Amino acid sequence: MQIVNVHEAKTHFSKLLSRAHVGEEIIIAKAGEPYAKLVPLVPLQKRKAGIAKGAVTDAFFEPLSDHELDAWEK
Repeated sequence: MQIVNVHEAKTHFSKLLSRAHVGEEIIIAKAGEPYAKLVPLVPLQKRKAGIAKGAVTDAFFEPLSDHELDAWEK
């Protein structure tokens, strides 16, 4: 893990992004104190339609009871 100051981070931001993209964590310091961390994102997986089991019945569209509404408002 490398620590870089804000000026260096601004100057070499594209290079730092590339390094973070391949898995490196980089600390950005302001006035010598750690301020932020540049880390890679976990790759997002595309969602697949129709993977949920079950079906929506007419009961789904019925109004909630007073007890259920009270629980939502707390």
